[in-house]
Amino acid sequence: MALKIASRFRRLLQRPGSIDLGPYERLTQLVGEAEESVLSLTDEELTEAVAELRTTGGLHEDEQIEFLALARDAGKRAIGERAFDGQVVGALAMLQGRIVEMATGEGKTLAGAIAAAGYAVGGRRVHVLAVNDYLAKRDAEWMGPVYELLGVTVSHVGQASTPQERREAYQAEVCYVPVSEIGFDVLRDRLVTDVADRVTVEPDVALVDEADSVLIDEARVPMVLAGATRNEALDDDVVQLVRTLRAGVDYEIDGDGRTVALTDRGTDKVESALGERAAAAATEPATETAEAAEAVEAVEADETAEADEAAEADEAAEGDEPAEDVDGEAEVAAEPERPKYNLYDDENLDRLTQINVALHAEVLLRKDVDYLVRDGKVSLINNNRGRIAKLQRWPDGLQAAVEAKEAVPVSDSGEVLDSITVQALIKRYKSLCGMTGTAVVVGESLQEFYDVEVAVVPPNKPNIRKDDPDRLYLTVAQKNEALVKHIGEVHETGRPILIGTHSVEESEQLSDQLAAADIEHVVLNAKNDAEEAAIIAEAGVPGTVTVSTQMAGRGTDIRLGGKDETHDKDKAIELGGLYVIGTGLHASRRLDDQLRGRAGRQGDPGGSLFFASLADELVTRYSVSSGLRPHPDETGRLTDRKSIGMLEHAQRVADGANAELHRTTWQYNRLTGQQRAILLETREKVLTEDLAATELAERAKERYDELVDEVGEDVVKSAARRIALRHLDRRWTDHLAYLADLREGIHLRSLAGGIVHLKPIDEFNKSAIASFDTLIEDAWKDAAETFADAEIGSDGLNEEASGIPRPTATWTYLVNDNPFGTEADRILGRLRNAIKPESGAEPEEILAEEFDADELPEELRDLDDEDLPEELRGAESDDDDADDDEAAKKKD
Repeated sequence: MALKIASRFRRLLQRPGSIDLGPYERLTQLVGEAEESVLSLTDEELTEAVAELRTTGGLHEDEQIEFLALARDAGKRAIGERAFDGQVVGALAMLQGRIVEMATGEGKTLAGAIAAAGYAVGGRRVHVLAVNDYLAKRDAEWMGPVYELLGVTVSHVGQASTPQERREAYQAEVCYVPVSEIGFDVLRDRLVTDVADRVTVEPDVALVDEADSVLIDEARVPMVLAGATRNEALDDDVVQLVRTLRAGVDYEIDGDGRTVALTDRGTDKVESALGERAAAAATEPATETAEAAEAVEAVEADETAEADEAAEADEAAEGDEPAEDVDGEAEVAAEPERPKYNLYDDENLDRLTQINVALHAEVLLRKDVDYLVRDGKVSLINNNRGRIAKLQRWPDGLQAAVEAKEAVPVSDSGEVLDSITVQALIKRYKSLCGMTGTAVVVGESLQEFYDVEVAVVPPNKPNIRKDDPDRLYLTVAQKNEALVKHIGEVHETGRPILIGTHSVEESEQLSDQLAAADIEHVVLNAKNDAEEAAIIAEAGVPGTVTVSTQMAGRGTDIRLGGKDETHDKDKAIELGGLYVIGTGLHASRRLDDQLRGRAGRQGDPGGSLFFASLADELVTRYSVSSGLRPHPDETGRLTDRKSIGMLEHAQRVADGANAELHRTTWQYNRLTGQQRAILLETREKVLTEDLAATELAERAKERYDELVDEVGEDVVKSAARRIALRHLDRRWTDHLAYLADLREGIHLRSLAGGIVHLKPIDEFNKSAIASFDTLIEDAWKDAAETFADAEIGSDGLNEEASGIPRPTATWTYLVNDNPFGTEADRILGRLRNAIKPESGAEPEEILAEEFDADELPEELRDLDDEDLPEELRGAESDDDDADDDEAAKKKD
C-alpha cells in the first residue's frame, strides 16, 4: 500500500521512477495462478509449451502470463531459483520497455534472463549489454540452463573472442556482450570491404544490465576505432627534458587538472635546450669518410685558433684599460651569437607536439590511477569500472608518450577511422529496457537521452542496512589516520569489512597502511582482476577485510558466510553483517549507493560509512572554500554545518557537471552521427550493389571499358568497389580529424562575437556542415583519379601499388570528449583563480563584473540559494554570513 501511494505521489510530481506497478502486480498474481498447471509438466513438455507460444509479433498479455509461469518454473528446475514476485514484476516491466530498479541481491540477473527469453519467444533478437567481459560470460553461462529449458539459444562475446566466434555469437537469439565490444564491432563492420566480413546483426532489442552505468557513466566517453599509420617514438631527449621542468615555474596545470601548459620561462628553457641540441647536431662531425675527417680537422684547427685569440684577448684585458670609442664608451668584444630556436615556428610543429604530449603524460597521467604497466606494456584503466581496458589506448601520440615515460617499447600511432557514442549505439535498437540498483537518481537523464521510464520494484525483504553519516576531516592525512583506526576497531570484533577506494594507487597505499597496523586483508584491483570472483565470494566471511577499487564486485552478490554460506554465517549476522567503508565520496551519490549496496542483500543486516576530507579531489575541484572557517576537533574531524554542506554541495555540482558532460558529448556528436548515416547509406550501396562500377564507368568510361576487355567485368567491379570504399573511408577519416581540430578551438569563437554571443555548438555545426557538403562528391572524384591509374590485373586490385593501402592494424580506445571541461568546471575554475588569499577584491565585486545568472550552467542555476557556493549567493546571503561572524565574535 505504501509503495502504491509513493508511486502515485511521484507520478503527481512527474518525477522519475513514477511508473505505476499496479498493472504488473495484477499480472504477477495471474502468473502465480497459471504456475500451478505448469508444475506437472516434464522438462520436454515445458520446452514444447514454450515453443507453441513462439510468434513473430511479440507476446500479448495472455501469452506473457503463460510464458512467465513457464519461465518461473524453468528457473527453479534449471538452476534452483524460483523467481520472486518482485522478479516477475521486473521482467514484466522490462518486457514493456522500462528500466527497472531492483536492490542488490534481489535477483536482477534472473529477472533479466526471463525478460530476454520473453522477447526471444516473441520473435525478437536480444543483446544483453553488460559492463564487462566477466559479467557477460558469467551471466550467459549461469542462465544458460534456463534458456536451454525454454528452447532459446544464448551466447556471449568478450574481448578475446575471434571474428568468427563473434559472428556465431551474434546469431543467437540472446547474446550477452559488453557495451564497448558491441560498439567496437559496429565500428569495425562499418569499414569492411566484403559483406562476409561483418560480424554483427541488425539491432533489435537492447536489455541493459547495470543500466545507469552503461547509459549514463559510459555515455560520456565515445568509443573510437583507430588505424595504424606510423611509429611515433618520442626522442629520449624530449622525455628527459620534460622531466627537468618544474611545476608552477616551467609549467602550470589548470584548476581542474585537465590541461598543462608551458609558462614563458618554461618555453625559454625548452627552446634553449633544443637550440643547443640543434646546434650540436648541425656541427657534429662525421667520421666514416675522408672528407668528414678533413672537416673534423678543419673545425678543430678553427677552434684552436679561436681559443688562442680568446686567450690573447683575455691577457690584454687583464693588463690594459678597455679602449674607448669616439663616444667615450668602452668597446665590448661581441660574443658569438647562439643559435635561436623558436618552438612555435611551423618547421618545429612536430617537436612542439612531442613536448606537449610528453608534458601531458608526465604530469597529468598517473601510474596505477590512469594506467598500469604490466608485462612490459602500458594498459589503460577504465575509471568507470576500475578494470583494465584491454586492447584500448590513448590517441594522438599520447600512448607513445606514456610508453616513453615508462621506458617500455613504443607501439604504432594511428588516426581515427570512426567513432560512436553509447547513446548513438543504443539509438540503433528498436526497443530498450534494462535493470540496475540505482536508476531513480538518474531518471531524468534516462528520460532526456533515451526516452525511457523507470520502474522501482520493492525488495522481497525489507532493507535493514544501517548507513552512518559521512565523517569529514580537514586533511587527507587526518582522514586516513581515522580511517585505519576505525577499520582496526571494527576488525577486532570480527565483522567482515569491504573497503571501497577510488584507484589502484589508493588501494595499494591503504594496503600498506593496514599492513603497518597489522590488519590482515586482501586487495582487489585492476592488477588482479582475474581473481575478482574468488575474492568477492569470501568478502562476507567473519574476520575478512577486503580492499577494492570501483570494481567492488558489482554484479556479484556478497553472501554472509562466503559463497556457500557455510563459514560462520550466523556469526556474521550476529556481528551486524557486511560493513562497507568508503575512503571518499564519489562524483555522484549514486556511485556511493552502489558501493553501499554491496551490504544488506535480501534482508541481511549490514552497514556503511564514508570518510572524506576537504582536501579530497571532489571538494577541491567542484567547490570553492573561500570564506570557510573550519573548526576541527583534535583528530581533525569537522562537524559544523557549513563544512558538511560544502562536501554535499561539491558532490551535487560534480553530478550535474557529469550530466552536462553527457549532454555536451551528445550535442557535439549528434550532427556527426547524422552525417555518418548519410555516408553509410552511400557506402552500403557501394558494398552491396554495383554503384561503384556505375559511377566510375561514367567518370572514366575509356579506362573502364579497357579494363573490362583485359581482366573481365567481375574483376573490374570488385576493384571499383574497393577503390570507392577506400576513398569514402579516407574522406570520412579526414573529416573526423577536421572536426577534432575544430572542436578543440571552437570555444574561442564565442570570444570573437562582440556583443553577439556566439554559441560554440552552433559555430561547430556550421563548420561541420560546410565541411561535409562536398565530402561524398570529393570521394567519387578521388576514386575516379585512382581508377584511372590503378594497378588492376587478373587477380584484382593491387591496393598498395595503387596508392590506397589500408591500415596494417586497427585498435580501439575510449576518449574523453570534453577537453575543456564542463561549463560548471569553467565557472568554478574562474572563481578559484579570482578568489585567492592574496586577492583584495571582494567576491561580489568579481561576480558582478564577470557572471550573470543566465551564464550559470543548469546544474548550478537550478540549485537553491543555500546550496550554491558562497561566492555565487546573493548579497543577502553574504550579509547573513557577516551577521553570523559578528555574533560568533561577541560569543567569544
